[in-house]
Formats: sequence, structure tokens, C-alpha cells
Amino acid sequence: MLNRLRPQVKVFLDPIAKRIRINPNILTILGLIVSLISAYMFATGNLLAGGLLIALSGFVDMLDGAVARNNYQTTKFGGILDSTADRFGDAFIIIGIIYGGYVNWVFGILALHASLTVSYVRARAEAEGIKCNVGIAERAERLVIIMIGAFLSYFTGITFFNVNPLGIAIILIMILGYITVFQRVYHSWKELKGQ
Repeated sequence: MLNRLRPQVKVFLDPIAKRIRINPNILTILGLIVSLISAYMFATGNLLAGGLLIALSGFVDMLDGAVARNNYQTTKFGGILDSTADRFGDAFIIIGIIYGGYVNWVFGILALHASLTVSYVRARAEAEGIKCNVGIAERAERLVIIMIGAFLSYFTGITFFNVNPLGIAIILIMILGYITVFQRVYHSWKELKGQ
């Protein structure tokens, strides 16, 4: 869904990316490190820093691809590294939230499973030649949901049925993640059925 904003983001990001002369793989690793620090912040109860660092890691994640494209440095390895770093970052953030006690571990593990499966189904479909960037909860949406949950928990301190907004965000990621998995499997089935 947020992928529809890519053209607008590209207009803003491309001029910045053209000036950066760093190997995009270094930016990918930097984004992963920021995600790990975000996870640590959630694990130690610092919701504000955790949410802000997710925003920073998302920016760096967009920037590495823009630098690669604008400086003619796109490589197959860079794509593999970026995708792998994204999965590690997502996993550690959710693990940090679970460790911090913001969500029941069962919901947290299921949210982690859903997030990883969303990415797996896309990779598997694309290995079969199917373009599979469909679904309501891709990575950007999931990170935005976590940020909103973190900020609501930090600034309001409210709970709903003894669950804080960050915990609700993780449950929402779990639900939307599994819906996205179904959407991608169904999309792949439709594409392959026509062949």
C-alpha cells in the first residue's frame, strides 16, 4: 500500500542519493545496526527512542536502494544483502518488543512468523517468475504500525483491556501479516493457473 508513495519519495530521495558516495551495502548494514539499536531500546523500555530509530532505519533502508540506483551500483548481492538485513531487523525489533513485555510472547512470535512468511511467499513466487508485491501489510506498513503503537504507548500510556497500544500494534501486524500471506498465495495461484 505504501509502495504507491514511492514516486513521491523518489523525487525527494534521489537528489540526496546522487550526492552520497558510499557503497550502498554499507548503508544496508548501517540500517540493520539502527534496527538492532531500536530493538534494544524496546527491550529496555525506551519506547520513544525505539520508535524514532525505526523511522531512521526505514529512511536508511530507502536510501541504500536510492544510492545504488542513482550511482549505478545495483548488484544482485546488494539485493540479497538488503533483503536479509530487512528480515533480521524486523525479527530483532519484534523480539525486543516481546522481551520488553509489551505483548504476550505468543502474539509476538506469531507476528514474527507472519512477517517472515510475507517476505518468503514473495521471494518464492518471484523465483517462479511471478511479480508478487501485493498485500495490505508489506514491510513499510508493518514498521509504521509499530512506530504508531510505540508513540501511542509512550505519549498516552493508555491500555485497552490491559493491552498497551504497542501490544495491539503487534497483534495487528500478526493479523494483517497472515492476511497478506493469503493474498500473496492466492495471487500466485491465479497467476500460475493461467499458465
